[in-house]
Parts: sequence; structure tokens; C-alpha cells
Amino acid sequence: MCALMVAVCRTLCRSSKHHLRMKIPQGSVMSTRDCSQAENSRNPLRWDLSPDEIRSVTDTLIARVKKVYDEVGSLHIESVSTENTLEALANAKLDYASSRHVLDFPQYVCPNKEVRSASTEADKKLSEFDVEISMREDVFKRIKALQKKFQDNPSTEEKRFLDRLVTLGQRKGLHLSKEIQQEVKRTSKLISDLSIEFNRNLNEDNTFLVFSEQELGGLAESYLNGLERTAEGKYKVTLEYPHYHPLMKRCHNPETRRKMETAFHSRCKQVNTAILEQLIQLRAKVADLLGYSSHANYVLEINMAKHTGNVSGFIDAFYDRLKPIGIKERKYILALKKRECLMKGFQFDGQINAWDLPYYMNQVEQCKFAVNKDKLIEYFPLEVVTGGLFGIYQELLGLTFEEVKGAHVWHEDVKLYSAHDSETGEEIGQFYLDLHPREGKYGHAACFGLLPGCRGPDGKRRLPVAAMVANFTKPRKGWPSLLQHHEVETYFHEFGHVMHELCSKTTFSEFTGTQVETDFVEVPSQMLENWVWEKEPLRRMSSHYKDGTPVPDDLLDKLIASRVANTGLMNLRQVVLSKVDQSLHSCPSADTAEVFAQHCQDILGVPATPGTNMTASFSHLAGGYDGQYYSYLWSEVYSMDIFFSRFKKEGIMNPKVGKEYRKVILEAGGAVDGMDMLKSFLGREPCQDAFFQCKGLTDTKTS
Repeated sequence: MCALMVAVCRTLCRSSKHHLRMKIPQGSVMSTRDCSQAENSRNPLRWDLSPDEIRSVTDTLIARVKKVYDEVGSLHIESVSTENTLEALANAKLDYASSRHVLDFPQYVCPNKEVRSASTEADKKLSEFDVEISMREDVFKRIKALQKKFQDNPSTEEKRFLDRLVTLGQRKGLHLSKEIQQEVKRTSKLISDLSIEFNRNLNEDNTFLVFSEQELGGLAESYLNGLERTAEGKYKVTLEYPHYHPLMKRCHNPETRRKMETAFHSRCKQVNTAILEQLIQLRAKVADLLGYSSHANYVLEINMAKHTGNVSGFIDAFYDRLKPIGIKERKYILALKKRECLMKGFQFDGQINAWDLPYYMNQVEQCKFAVNKDKLIEYFPLEVVTGGLFGIYQELLGLTFEEVKGAHVWHEDVKLYSAHDSETGEEIGQFYLDLHPREGKYGHAACFGLLPGCRGPDGKRRLPVAAMVANFTKPRKGWPSLLQHHEVETYFHEFGHVMHELCSKTTFSEFTGTQVETDFVEVPSQMLENWVWEKEPLRRMSSHYKDGTPVPDDLLDKLIASRVANTGLMNLRQVVLSKVDQSLHSCPSADTAEVFAQHCQDILGVPATPGTNMTASFSHLAGGYDGQYYSYLWSEVYSMDIFFSRFKKEGIMNPKVGKEYRKVILEAGGAVDGMDMLKSFLGREPCQDAFFQCKGLTDTKTS
């Protein structure tokens, strides 16, 4: 799962003294420079704040921004102007966005637990302040007055910003009674606090299981070498992605898989189930107070989808196409399981369990497409993948990346890079890479926007800064960090978000980078995933970790052909999660475990493991995707249309198309509607053909 956590982000192991030195393949445009040249005042981020400093700076920031809102709120209605209202608020928002993330980002990445705790508390305080300033009725009245009297033909983005402030005020109920406003404010603050707690619980979870070598049968030597041992010589297996997913796909022992699956979907079960079910009730309450039929309809109003009817229609139509394929795939998997049970003497229970699904889906890839995962992983050492990925993005988007040596970072594994326009040499932004797991770190893969790339009060563009956080296996005991192909895909996806943050050129911080409609935000990054399914890019980002030899042609061909493997079940899983999310946020209350189990059985045909609750660790539901998880499938319609209609047709490494993409899609940020960007880049209305073609669903009658 990749999760862009909206605005900030938005979605676990040991520290190591090993510092990975990246080798850049020949021909890759990248250099290094000293941080005294690159990490200057344009990147003022500090990562050494103590807990006390975090608290102090938080209070100072709140006071500074509140002062501006007080000044705007005290203006005489008839005296409001662009300068004293719109520009004042825009500058305050920029100050806030530029200062906030040094305070709330450390909770996801800092090695020091006290700092993480202080950062989480700062996030709570800032999130409560977000609610406060979003519900300033005095400021709202002045914005409304400015909107009515404004006759100076403002720029499109200025008008968009002003209209957005009015819309957001109305969506907070600032046109309703004082009693309703107070209840919305109180409930919104509670929602914010609970969401932060939900994710903190997951980040701090350090559950591990202990298995013997026999219990881990089927797993590669490289996997076992990456595990810690107990005093008795057994293996400690955590629930981090680099441990969990390979085990679930490769371990021959069904009891080991059952234990892992049960533990994984029981993370924070008791506390987070209670939090999530309270969040569902509170969100429904706010939606009702504001006059909406459900929380889902409330959040969808400002998305491309607009309302739940459109989402349901989209998901149901997709499900109808997938259903016959899913039935066929389940039948094949059940036959594989029956055969293996007979061969190995296991009892055959006649059904596919949750701990069976990833294991047998992996076997389908091996049986039908002959993809040798053990062999393939040897060709994707992290340093080679990174060099290849950099080269592809640089060539495609007209950029060059430089590593900033001696940069101030939050952990020794982290690196900072500077991105420049390859034609003008102008520095367009900086990005951090934090790619390995450690205790207390955010457990998924995500991009965090840290500084916005918009115009400052001096009229000059501010330098955007972003961080990509992932959990790829650390190099250990003579083994380099080797990536599974799906991890290479994740890397491309999240780095696509990073480029969206860095290439953005907007007037206002409100629209910078990934601050687009939630059901459009995944489009740019999903589109770039396609490069990991094409032969030329795959060659550029791979070579054997021992001798540098290229991936054999037949292995690449099999990998590329396997893209449609398990397409029914994989996409039905997305349908399940989308429908669960819509169901939970279309009702005033819900039994989350029951809702998930019901949808899982009805749609996927696989029962949820008894005693578990997947939604208790479904971080999207507390990380900005509540009522909006459908966005992953919805965005994919557009991302595939872009890829197949432009890049596949005109050349996947065509710099002309790449630069147009950078200008039309990435630079615009949220200053233009997603649909308008699509029509501009495609030269027509978008369509779903490429989406269904990619899924192997072009012929509904034979699918």
C-alpha cells in the first residue's frame, strides 16, 4: 500500500551504523555538492529541536498566525481589500505551512521517542488550532465582503483562492447558528485528536513473533539473514513490511502464515477499533449538523466524484467486470491449495483463508508466468534501483539531482538531494530519502510535503522541500538491500509524489504540490508506476548485486507478462476496501470488524480471520482518506489514460511529452481543477478504455 498523507503526508525497526553509499550508474546525471552551497537559507528546516523547543516554537507559531487572523477579523467590513485581507491571509498561511512541518513531521521519523511524543503533541495542538482558525466567523465575514465587492478582475488563481476560502468557511458552518458552529468546532477538534492517536498507536507498535527455521520453510537465505535471532537461535519476525509480505507470499508452513496474518490484522485492535468507531460517529454527527446526508457525501462534495452515487456507480461497474474473473481465479487457487495439501500432508479445509491468499497468488505468478521471484530480487539492489530511477525521472522531466553532502538530517540513513532544471540550472526544490525501517518510524511508504513551492511575499518562488519515507530492507551481514519488484513499483509511485511537490509553481501555498482533489492526487504517481512494467526502464534500474550483469531477457518478459496475474483478486481487494470505507462513512455508526468481514466474504470470497479487525490498522481511515479510499481506483482511470494516450504512443522516454506533463500536470498543483488539467494534456475528455485494457478487462464477454 502506498499512501500519500494529504498535506503533511497524506500513508519500525532497529537503527544501524551502516550508511549506504549510493553508486550512480554511468550515464545517470547526478552529482554531489557540499551542504554549504545547497542547504542554505532557502531550506531553513531544523531537525535537532528538543521536546521543549518543539513546544516553544509551536506556541510561537500559533501566536504569530493568530495575530494576523485577529487583525483581519477586526477590519471594518467596508475597508477590506486584496492587500489587507487576501494577501494577509495568504502570507499567514504560507508562514504556517513553512513552519509547521519541522514540528509535526518528527513524530513519523525521529529516532528519539521523547521527540516523537513532543511532535505528536505539537501536531495535536496545531490541528486544534487548524480548527480554530478555520472557524473564525469574523474573518469569514470579511472574506465574504471582499468576494462581493471585488471588481478588479483578479488573476484566476487569486479568484480561486478567494472562492476557496469562502467555500471552506461554508463547509465549516460559518453561515449557521453560533450553537451549531460551537458544536462543529468541539467535535472537529476531537476528531483531529483521535486521528492522530490512531496513527501514533500504529507507528509505535513493535510486535514481533518468534519462529524456528523449520517454521519458516520456503523463505530465501537473504530473508533469513536479515532477521534477528533469539538466544535460543530462533528467528524474530516483526510485522514490518519487509518481514511480513515476503513471509506471507513464500512461507510453505500454513500455520506460520496464519499466526502472522492474525497478528498483522490485530495490530492495535482493541484501542484503534474503539477510536475508529468513535471517529465514524463523530464524522457523521458533523455532517448532520452541516446538513449533509452522510460524512461520505460531505467529503465528496469538493472531489471530482462529487457524491456517493457517482462513487457507487463507478465501483459497482468495475466489480461487475471483475466478478467472473475473480470466480475463475479463486477456483484455480483452490485447486493449487488442494494439490499442495495432498503433496505435503496438510489437511484441506476446502476454502481460501486470508493467510492463503498472498501465498497462492504468488504461486499463480510462478505457475502461469514462471516468474522466479528469488532470482528476480537479486537484480534489484536498492542503490542500483535508485540510480536508475533518478536517471529516468531526470531525463523525462528535464531535471538534474545532486546529493547534498554533509546535510543536516534526522538519522544517519537519511540523504538530502537538490533538484535543478536541466536547461536553466535553476534549483527547483530539495528532497530527503529515508528508506529503511527503524523503531518508531512510520510503517508504510509515503511522501511528506515539508515546505511549499509557491510565491512568497517578496514575489519570488519559495523552494519546496519534500521527504520520501519508506521501509525497504536494510543491508545486513554482507547482503545489500534487495527490492522485490512490487517495492520498485512503490518507490516509483512515492517518488512521483515527491516530483509533484517539487515541480509545483503556484501563487498560493493553499494550492502547492499535491494539494489537489483527493481523487486526483494519486494520478501523477500512479501514472509513473507504468515505467516499472516496461523493458527499457527496467534495464536501467537493475543489475545483479554480485557482478552487475543485466536481467536476462526471458525473466524480464515473464515479469512484464505477469502484470495481469491475479488481476481479479487484486482489484477485488481494492473494491472491498473502497466499499468498506464508503459503508462506514455512510452510516451514523458501525461495527467495523463486522463490516469488513461481510464485504470481504461477499466480494472477495475470502473470510476475514476470526478475532482480527483489519480496519484497526487501516491508516487511511484516520489519515485523510476517510470516505475517499475509492480514489486509488478512480485516479487509476486517468493515470492509465495519460500513459497509454501520450507516453506509450509518443515514447515512454520522450522528453517533449515529459516536459509538457511537468508543465501541465505537476506545475499547476491545485491551482487548476484536475479535470481541466486532464483535458489540457490529453487534448480531449478522459476515458476509461486504457484503465480496463491495463486490467485485462477489454472484452467483458470473455473476461
